[in-house]
Amino acid sequence: MYKRILVPVDGSDGSRRALDEAIELARLSGAQLQAVYVLEHPTRVVDVSAGFAEQMPVRDTSPEIATTVLGEARERLAALAEQGSVRAIDAYGESLATVLARAIDELDADLVVMYSHGRSGIRRLFAGSVAESLLHNTTVPLLLLRNGEQE
Repeated sequence: MYKRILVPVDGSDGSRRALDEAIELARLSGAQLQAVYVLEHPTRVVDVSAGFAEQMPVRDTSPEIATTVLGEARERLAALAEQGSVRAIDAYGESLATVLARAIDELDADLVVMYSHGRSGIRRLFAGSVAESLLHNTTVPLLLLRNGEQE
């Protein structure tokens, strides 16, 4: 089945759900699991929803946040006795999908488990879709979980 699973984490509820799913898949298949946090140097987007233009960061990816998120992932891996590791990668101006595609290649992953925000319309235009971009940058299967309420 699967031998190496990669799961991007960012501290959100969606990435926690993806990590939990990846842990369960690793448990069932005996796979190695690597949780990856990408340190971005974010661009800013314009928020016109309030009637005026305002620059705001896309998301905070400071080293302190990375340490916290990867520490949480490490605890989840240890508590569930899974073979796994955590890793932070600096994007150095590359897109998130490009960085993740390189991490997939370096791990020689045969599955990526991640969440999707499920954005549409203008929000998708500005924020983009990492999952959709990753689909174009890798041949490795992606298991996408919808970010939202658990059923």
